[in-house]
Amino acid sequence: MALTLDVRTPDGGTAGTVELDEAIFGIEPNMAALHQAVTAQLAARRSGSHSTLTRAEVRGGGAKPWRQKGTGRARAGSIRAPQFTGGGVAHGPKPRSYRQKVNRKTVRLALHSALSDRARSERIMVVDEWRFGQPRTKDAVAAMENLSLEGQVLLVLDGGTADQSADRSFRNLRSVRSMKPSELNAYDILRSDWLVFTRGTLPTSEPATSEPTTGTASQ
Repeated sequence: MALTLDVRTPDGGTAGTVELDEAIFGIEPNMAALHQAVTAQLAARRSGSHSTLTRAEVRGGGAKPWRQKGTGRARAGSIRAPQFTGGGVAHGPKPRSYRQKVNRKTVRLALHSALSDRARSERIMVVDEWRFGQPRTKDAVAAMENLSLEGQVLLVLDGGTADQSADRSFRNLRSVRSMKPSELNAYDILRSDWLVFTRGTLPTSEPATSEPTTGTASQ
């Protein structure tokens, strides 16, 4: 079945309709792909800079604390062994990377699943175009009220002049985030209450048209 949305204007009006691509917005969400993609993205944010000192790195402990035999105590070669206070850490954390490998098909499936989930929840809005003559937070607040956008809002903007002004206008609003279409990912979609596209940033699975080549093909 076709997924059709009204195209809104920043003043709250409508400017026709747009049909969402079923291959992107109409699939059954794959929870396994979503879990894998989101987990990998959150893991990649970890700095992995944690580090502890081993017994070889702790300062001191060069002398044998007591003789090997005759004291009735366990053998010890250094007071910097892990069992002593101030000693090194056995098997402690060291700097590492937490990045996980996720293949491209899984990432794409997770993205389409997140978009389809928001489409089912009727949390996707398409704006005709942003009309900010100059960046103004006041105009951004008015647009939010006109479009009845509440909660966390994710704006998908391109690099055009109008979208750049919109990006600067919404920048001071803590509940609004923006990103380019190429940066769109499952995690940021799922943590947003509303996903707002423009006509130019709305994803589609149709291949880009190219100019036909001229000349004689080689036999």
